[in-house]
Amino acid sequence: LTYCYRKPKTKRAKRFLEKREPKLKENTKNAMLIKGGNANLTVTEVLKDIYAVKKPFAVLYKKKNITRPFEDQTSLEFFSKKSDCSLFLFGSHNKKRPNNLIIGRMFDYHILDMIELGIEKFVSLKDVKNSKCPEGTKPMLIFAGDMFDVNEEYRRLKSLLIDFFRGPSVPSIRLAGLEYVLHFTAVDGKIYMRSYKVLLKKSGCKIPRIELEEMGPSLDLVMRRTHLASDDLYKLSLKQPKALKPKKKKNISHDVFGTTYGRIHMQKQDLGKLQTRKMKGLKKRPAEKSAEDGGVSPKKSKSA
Repeated sequence: LTYCYRKPKTKRAKRFLEKREPKLKENTKNAMLIKGGNANLTVTEVLKDIYAVKKPFAVLYKKKNITRPFEDQTSLEFFSKKSDCSLFLFGSHNKKRPNNLIIGRMFDYHILDMIELGIEKFVSLKDVKNSKCPEGTKPMLIFAGDMFDVNEEYRRLKSLLIDFFRGPSVPSIRLAGLEYVLHFTAVDGKIYMRSYKVLLKKSGCKIPRIELEEMGPSLDLVMRRTHLASDDLYKLSLKQPKALKPKKKKNISHDVFGTTYGRIHMQKQDLGKLQTRKMKGLKKRPAEKSAEDGGVSPKKSKSA
């Protein structure tokens, strides 16, 4: 594919293009939430709640867009490049597939993975009358169920959900910042999404007592259609530049407990010339000295 590149005429346009240039450390992934041409109230509310959870790394399209991602992907790729979003959530509703959600991600502004989910039960943020987490809170993600590790489609869905909800990468965390949990459970062919607020209560010691309070949204989902990338394309999307790969350090090993061991290479030493501490116990006896000198006694014989 060839794109027509025009030199920016203003500093603002130059900054805009520099922001979209490839980087060693990419920006936090943004998500676009799109409403289909026949979306009903349930799908609209789901998109609004996911947008509230994902903010500020999300773009919500309020107008309806008549498109079918599994048949034609050009419109999603166009919106992806326009809004610089590599994740998307598309909501629609029809008789054949009611309350439908399509979650997916892009690679080089082209569809990489796409999974269709059906909404069977939904509880919105407004329905749960509890305190909410502030905007932009980074969630803790928990996945329960063997299907996320056994089935390839569920394994790819787990990777997609982590990509969608993980938020920005942070160098360090604090205990008070761990206040939001997203829990996904896969059992009996269904996926249950629950969100909780972490409450730190007094416990009488340094470690606080932890309680979980449901705050919404809550979704019961079922998997429908899937569009997964081939193994070669998936490996290509995971490839990292050489500058980011950690350099291998020689003569360093780790045990099962994480302890670091280092090996030091030294030149051969002559221990006979090693300077030791001068003390009476280390001095050689006369018999030892005579043995080294060839049996000649150090004492002179008395002349008659």
